[in-house]
Amino acid sequence: MRDLIIIGGGPAGMSAAVAAYESGIRDILILEREDSLGGILKQCIHNGFGLHKFGEELTGPEYAWKYEEQVKALGIEYQLNTMVLQITKDKLVTASNEEQGIFEVQAKAIILAMGCRERPKGALNIAGTRPAGIYSAGTAQKMVNSKGYLPGKEVVILGSGDIGLIMARRMTLEGAKVKAVCELMPYSGGLARNIQQCLKDFDIPLLLEHTVVKVHGKSRVSGVTIAKVDEHRKPIEGSERYITCDTLLLSVGLIPENELSKGAGIALDPVTGGAVVDENRQTTAEGIFACGNVLHVHDLVDFVSGEAEIAGKSAAAYLMGNLESTRNISIKTDGKIRYTVPEKITGAQDVTMFFRVSNIYRNVNINVYSGENLLFSKKKQRVAPGEMESLLLKKELLENVSELRFELEVQS
Repeated sequence: MRDLIIIGGGPAGMSAAVAAYESGIRDILILEREDSLGGILKQCIHNGFGLHKFGEELTGPEYAWKYEEQVKALGIEYQLNTMVLQITKDKLVTASNEEQGIFEVQAKAIILAMGCRERPKGALNIAGTRPAGIYSAGTAQKMVNSKGYLPGKEVVILGSGDIGLIMARRMTLEGAKVKAVCELMPYSGGLARNIQQCLKDFDIPLLLEHTVVKVHGKSRVSGVTIAKVDEHRKPIEGSERYITCDTLLLSVGLIPENELSKGAGIALDPVTGGAVVDENRQTTAEGIFACGNVLHVHDLVDFVSGEAEIAGKSAAAYLMGNLESTRNISIKTDGKIRYTVPEKITGAQDVTMFFRVSNIYRNVNINVYSGENLLFSKKKQRVAPGEMESLLLKKELLENVSELRFELEVQS
């Protein structure tokens, strides 16, 4: 029997562990399937991390090392090369490693911090052959940054998520020629700073409302056919053009890694792909919490750490019998606001709501209603899908409220 088991030793898992320890919990076990702590940050050697959390600019490995040092200094136990196979609603964890084989551990509380995975080529239904030279952007990042291999010399990137933008710059710096970054939507899915620093600064063309419709090549990619798409995201006949390349990188979305959550019967949000949680980051299974990219995909690791601290403190409060759950206020959104995290709140405390919009909008009011009553409004000059938004709801606003509605009002 362990007080707290944390699944995943990346930035979310380590942040949650430190926060739980500082809240008074000592019996903590982190289970990590890789051979070292740090998660995805180990291969993110570019800078830009830590500005919010530490007030200094760090690379990914440096950011991860700061938390790894804390975990070790506090004596928090962790097991590497350990794959969690199953969790149950009553918090029984089944895992496997070389030393113990398959084993079970009963927990009093669990924090899910498994991160996310990339959407693969098979999910895209791109026509053509299946030659070598097609990689997800994260796989290419690991090959270049961790293994020292260059996947190719002439590159087309499909999708303009942050990893795709960063790899456009990285491949260019390593001597490859990035022919184009194609984006299906009329806007980029990445941060504005990455569009500037990774594409514009290197004169890499960003082709909005374009997609790859065919891959050419037998043993190796020889080129791709791209086409412009209409408002229904369907290729426009006659707009096709051929680009020679030996590598196609895919940056077409991240999927929270929630197979374990499904096995435990935890309700998932169909929009985020992560668990449905309250402001304590507690899922629909009592005593099981979620944080980081397994909950919803974040822009910055600093925000992952902040959210993981909430989960760690909440798990500690749960173990000590101090977790308040007075009410269950549900939250609805209009089409312009895609989702919120948390998806429900208790109303017992001030809560910061995180959300994303479905398009680029300018001069907007973010309105929060209870029935027909406007409880809160916040003005923004610009909102975009690639950048997470947040707002703070005070506890006093939530008295006698059973449901909230988030709406985006676009000013003419």
